[in-house]
Amino acid sequence: MKIIEANGARIPAIGYGTYTLEGDVCTDMVAKAIGAGYRHIDTARMYKNEAAVGEGIRRSGITRDDLFVTTKVWWTDIAEGKLQASATQAIEALGIGAVDLLLIHWPNPDVALEESIDALNETIDLGLTRHIGVANFTSAMLDEAAALSEAPLACNQVEYHPFLSQEAIHAACRRHGMAMVAYSPVGQGGEILANPVVTSIAGRHGKTPAQIVLRWEIEQEGVAAIPRTKTPERLAENLAVFDFELGADEKAALTALTSQRRRLVDPSFAPNWDRV
Repeated sequence: MKIIEANGARIPAIGYGTYTLEGDVCTDMVAKAIGAGYRHIDTARMYKNEAAVGEGIRRSGITRDDLFVTTKVWWTDIAEGKLQASATQAIEALGIGAVDLLLIHWPNPDVALEESIDALNETIDLGLTRHIGVANFTSAMLDEAAALSEAPLACNQVEYHPFLSQEAIHAACRRHGMAMVAYSPVGQGGEILANPVVTSIAGRHGKTPAQIVLRWEIEQEGVAAIPRTKTPERLAENLAVFDFELGADEKAALTALTSQRRRLVDPSFAPNWDRV
C-alpha cells in the first residue's frame, strides 16, 4: 500500500469511504474492507454511522495502530465550543479512542476562519485526534487556513475525478505539504466509467475502468482516494491498483477529460469554487 506523508500524517493512498452506509451493513462492510486490506477508513458526523464504523473496526480484530481513521465535523458545528463538542461526540460514537485525522467538513461563511481553525487545533490538545485538516476548501481558503493553524494541516478532502479539474487546490496542497484526498473518486460510477478514454485504457491493461481511474489519481503527487462501495466484491477490486502503471500518454488523456469541470457535489452552502 502506498503511504502519503503529509505534515506528520501517514495516509494510505486508498481508503474506504462510508457515506450512505448505515447500521449492520456499514459494520459488515467496514469489517470486510479491513479484511480485504484497507487501512484507511473515512467517516463523518453527517453520515450518522460512526458507531457502526467503530463496531466494524472492532469486529475486524485489527490492531488500532495499524489503521488510519478520519472523521469530519459538519459545517454548522464549526464555531468555538460547538466544534470541540461535536468532535467529542464523534470520538465517543466511534469508541476506538482518538482518530488519526479530524476535518472541518465544509467551510461556514458565518464563522470566522480563524475561530474554526483555532477550535480545530484545540481538538489535538483535548486528545481527540492526532492530526487535523479540512474538506471542501478552495485554494485561497486553504492558504489562509494553513497560515492560521498552529498545527500543520494534513489534507484537504475534495471531490476529484476525471471529469473535474482540481489543479488550483492540488497546487495549494503541495505548497503546504498537505495531501489532497479525493472523494467521489470514480464519479459515483456511471458515465465516467463508461467513457471511451477510460474503457480503452482499461482494456489495454486488463483492468476495470474504476481501477484505471483510481490508479490515475494515486499516481499524482500527494493524492489519495476514498472510493465507497456497498458491494463486497468491489472492495478487493478498488484496492488492486498497485501492480501496474499508466503510460504518460494515458495519464495525459485522462487529465484532458478534467477540463469538463463537471461537479457532482455542489450544495447551496458550498464556497465559490476555484476557476481555472
